[in-house]
Parts: sequence; structure tokens; C-alpha cells
Amino acid sequence: MAQMIVGGAPRSATNGAVTEIRNPANGEVVDTAPRGEAADVAEAVEAAARALPDWARTAPHRRAALLLRAAERIGEHAAELASLLTREQGKPLRESGLEIARFGDILRYYAGLADKLRGEYVPLAERDKYGLVVHQPIGVCAAIVPWNYPVHLMGSKIAPALVAGNTVVVKPASTTPLTSIRCVELFLEAGLPAGVLNVVTGPGGTVGEALLVHPAVRKIAFTGETATGKHVMEVAAREVKRVTLELGGSDPMIVCDDADLDAAAAAATVNRFWNAGQTCIAAKRLYVFETVADEFVGKLVGRVERLKVGDGLARDTRMGPLHTARQREEVEAMVADAVARGATVIAGGARPDGDEYARGNYYLPTLLEHVDPASRIAREECFGPALPIFRVPDLDAAIAGANDSPYGLGSSVWTRDLARARAAAARLEAGYTWINAVQLDHDELPFGGVKQSGYGKERGVEALAYYTESKSIVVAS
Repeated sequence: MAQMIVGGAPRSATNGAVTEIRNPANGEVVDTAPRGEAADVAEAVEAAARALPDWARTAPHRRAALLLRAAERIGEHAAELASLLTREQGKPLRESGLEIARFGDILRYYAGLADKLRGEYVPLAERDKYGLVVHQPIGVCAAIVPWNYPVHLMGSKIAPALVAGNTVVVKPASTTPLTSIRCVELFLEAGLPAGVLNVVTGPGGTVGEALLVHPAVRKIAFTGETATGKHVMEVAAREVKRVTLELGGSDPMIVCDDADLDAAAAAATVNRFWNAGQTCIAAKRLYVFETVADEFVGKLVGRVERLKVGDGLARDTRMGPLHTARQREEVEAMVADAVARGATVIAGGARPDGDEYARGNYYLPTLLEHVDPASRIAREECFGPALPIFRVPDLDAAIAGANDSPYGLGSSVWTRDLARARAAAARLEAGYTWINAVQLDHDELPFGGVKQSGYGKERGVEALAYYTESKSIVVAS
């Protein structure tokens, strides 16, 4: 049985309860994890609070060295971690391997910034005084991590938090705690002091809520659904806790009449169907100029129909199952709603046939045309492998459709005309825009949405500002 980590030691839930973690590919039990409650959260927060003074005083270069050693340990166990991630989450082994590698990259990136945290000297109007601005750790931080990228998104929260001198309590998703726990074990093996990084597993309604209301938790970093993010923001506001929220998205992808159609079709396949479409920054609405739509859609259908759906541990699998049966049912309901409103399924649109798929949460990669803009799949976030295609006369129509959404996480534009691309990027209401590029986020750039897609930034140098408090000091000579 996997165990929580509190104060540097493994432990079960106070009540002894456990949750079975099941493989989405076949329903088999991978392991069990403690089903924690508020008492477990209290112990973890207390451990983090005890560790905070010494960790905050630790020299930045020593914090960096510990992160680098942890990254090395993660790399040494990459195959083990990738296999575990695939079995609990469902994504293909290749994608899991890339996620584990990305976790190591995040640790190394922020380790490189550790000794570059600087303050400011400020001359003041009174000649015998000057000001200093220093940046101090916030305190105990909570990292609430989703199931779709449980390791990657844990890294984007804990790395800047630890480098800035904070201590952390991680709450993984209830269905994907195993790889996160193992990674924290490797942190401890690398020499991270007890209590600096803790893990409490259990339902969001108990463990997550207990972290939100605990007075010693001063910062909440949350990735998940917009509705839950609003609740996090509301509860955190009661004690003026700092928050960063990376929430839902319905990213538009625009293909212009002068685009490289082969490259755009390849990117659309990755953008939509990576991790079975269960990605916040997946392309979830496709806008194609009418003059090239037939050619482009033909290329896209060909690519999508060649995607091999199967168990993520199989070498030839290119798209695994959805994470839960409920997630698959939600995608099916959105596709059915679109079809009822007049949409045409031009690829997929069903569960795959065969005994190998009978016990898993499989759904074929799906393309839809003639979609009513009022359909659920156009108005809501579709967190699964279904992509609505809209034919538009020009860029103005594409941008109008793209911006007609409560979300604003990512967007992409495909055109050979960079002036047109820059103009489109300026007008698209999104926190991130890719031009002629697959929708992959980069550690070097701040990441976060506008509108109902989030608040604050993760990644980049900018993330450090969300894990520090600035303090003004006046010095009289």
C-alpha cells in the first residue's frame, strides 16, 4: 500500500481508510492509497510549519542543490515512474516518460533561478534615508494537483515554492496519487529535510477543503475545473490567502488559407488527442478557412484514423483510455448533444470494438463538422478526444468565434504571414498563443489564463513572485 508522507515519514490515514487506485485501461487495482481527512491535513501543515524557519534560512544555493539532487534521482527512476504513471492515469508509456522527464526539467530550471532572487535599493527623498525591497517566503503552501498531469503539474507548483524558501503540502488527485508519492520519496532520498515537502491523499471535499481553511496555509496553488477554482478563490479570500488558479480551457486553433496544411494537421492531431484530449491547453475548437477546409479536413481525418487506441503499456498505442468511466460518459454526452443539433461525425464518435477494450474507458478519437455554436462541445470544456471543426470565411470570423467563450487559456494560429499571425495573437483573448507551433507550454514562459481560465501565473521567472512577499525597509543613516 502506498502511504502519505508527513514530516518526512510514511503514514496511513488517521482513520485507516484506503482508496483503490485502478488502471483505466482494464479496471485492475494498481495499489491502494490512504483516504485522508482533516486530522491528517492538520498534522502535515504542522510539520510544514515546523520545517519552515530552517528551510527559509537555508541559503538559496543549498536549496538549489537539493532540487538538482532530486532531479537526478527522478531521472534514475524514470522507467519505474513512467510505468506507474501509465498504470494509474492511463496515458501511453511514451507520454508518461515525457512527463517524468519534464518534471526533472522543471526542478532544474528553478534550481537555476535560486541564487538569482534579488531585491532593490531605492533612494528616498529624505537624504539621510534609503529604502530596501526584499522578497521573503510566504510560508506554508498547498499544492492541489489534478489527475491529468499529476507529476508535471506538481512540479510547476513545488519547484518555485521550494526555491523561494516555502514549505509545501501536496494534495494529489484521489485517482492518481501513486507517482506523486513516489517522487516525494525520492526527494527525501536526495536529502530534502523532513517536513519541507509533505503529501496528504484523499478526496478534495475533505483533504482539499481542510487545506483551504487551515489558518497556517498562506498560499494555495490549484489546477482543476473552473467551478472548483471559484470555490478555492472564495474560501481563500476569507483569510486573504494568496492563490494561483490554473483552470479550464477551450482553446481555439485557427488554420488560415496560407498555412502549411500538413504541419497544421499534424499539430492538430497532437494538440487535440495527446493524453486522450485530457489536457487543459488542448485545441478544443478548430477554425479553418473555407478555401482550404476540404483539403485540410481530409489530411486531418487521415491522421486521426491512424491513431492506435489501446492500453498505454502497449508499444504501439498512440492514445490510451480516458481516465475514468465518468469522463468518457461526459464526452459521449457532448458528442450526442452536438449530433442532435445537426453535427456530422466524420471520424470516431464511438467506443472501439473488441475484447481488448471491454474493461477500459476507451473512446475513439472523434472529429465533428457542421457543429452548432450553441452545442455543449462548443460552449463548455470538452475534456476528452472530440474536436469540433468550424469553417470560416476569414480571420475576423475565426477570431470572433475563438473569443466567443468564457475561457481564455491558450490559442494557436497557423499562417505563413507573420504580420497576420502577430495581429491575430494580439486580438485573441488567451494567456498563451502559439504561432505555427504545437501547443506545448515552456518552463521559461509564464503560464496562466484570462477570463475564467485562471488567476496568476505558473512557470517562468514570474512564478517566483507568487511564492514570495515583498517587504519594504527604510534605513536611516
